[in-house]
Amino acid sequence: MSDGFDYELLVELTETRGVPGYEDRVRDLVRTELEGSVDRLQSDAMGNLVGTLEGERAYDVVVAAHVDEIGFMIRHVDDDGFLELDALGGWDPRVLRAQRVTVHTDDGDLPGVIGSVPPHTLSDEEREATPEVEDVRVDLGLESESVEEQVAVGDLVTLSQRTERVGEFLTGKSLDNRVSVLAMIEAARRLDHPTVNVHFAATTQEEVGLRGAQALGVDLDPDLVIVLDTTVANDVPGFEPGEQVTRLGEGAAIKLKDSSAITNHKLHRRIRDIAENRAIQHQLEVLPAGGTDTGGLQRAGGATPAGAISVPTRYLHTPTECVHESDLGAVIELLVATLETEDGTHDYTL
Repeated sequence: MSDGFDYELLVELTETRGVPGYEDRVRDLVRTELEGSVDRLQSDAMGNLVGTLEGERAYDVVVAAHVDEIGFMIRHVDDDGFLELDALGGWDPRVLRAQRVTVHTDDGDLPGVIGSVPPHTLSDEEREATPEVEDVRVDLGLESESVEEQVAVGDLVTLSQRTERVGEFLTGKSLDNRVSVLAMIEAARRLDHPTVNVHFAATTQEEVGLRGAQALGVDLDPDLVIVLDTTVANDVPGFEPGEQVTRLGEGAAIKLKDSSAITNHKLHRRIRDIAENRAIQHQLEVLPAGGTDTGGLQRAGGATPAGAISVPTRYLHTPTECVHESDLGAVIELLVATLETEDGTHDYTL
């Protein structure tokens, strides 16, 4: 355990594959971890997994955290055995050079690299060119005949990166959004006899357009939604204070808006009051770009009061995403407090 959460489980969550549409491995892990804490578990045809704690009242709260990570699908294997990729989620091609990857085939996982040619062999035009994901090639270090035997179009590729501590930070790939999945599992473990029904939803395909959440919102038709996700922390050199969005080490981020949703005023005020009354470190989040399952669930089945609690994260959508341990602890504490005090009588109409 670390600062009130299961560090070993976080490492396992972040290092387990789960790209959009193919979240099977990480979903199985979440299912195992939720089994002893909920009354029932069910999944759907899009892979959303829902663990339900039954309450005393017929009032349904959905706590959602997406399990998918950004990755790739192989779109072509060329005659020399190099792999061409199609992006699953939003990548900045500049971070892909000289990365190690794992290719997930039907017969097992293969290590590979995304090469980067030596700079002194590049022309001035090549140095100045804007990289594109379509230009990326994966090198498996194998003869083309061997690649052809083992790899197929449609196989998946993820970056290869360990999750480790760096100072007071946790860093690795797919902290977006496995830190929130961990927070959801921790809340399920700690919540006893809720007044309302609480559905802990591990949603899919968020990184390609909030697709799992939109479908789940129709199926569950909740009375209230609380989404957990990461958010931008540009608290690094080169950004003005107003551009930082959040800062690491300053607590859980209570979302006011992102590009997919403006959160319910009464709900985010209630969450803020809980944080203040319980002395839970927190900050406010106004995210100018980037959507979350908040938007997918807020209006999927009609008008639903929706709010979100976010984990501030540096270097999002890179192999070295970073979160502060104390912020993650604050997110868990604030989520549990919000669920414990939800009795289904709050009026969230505007």
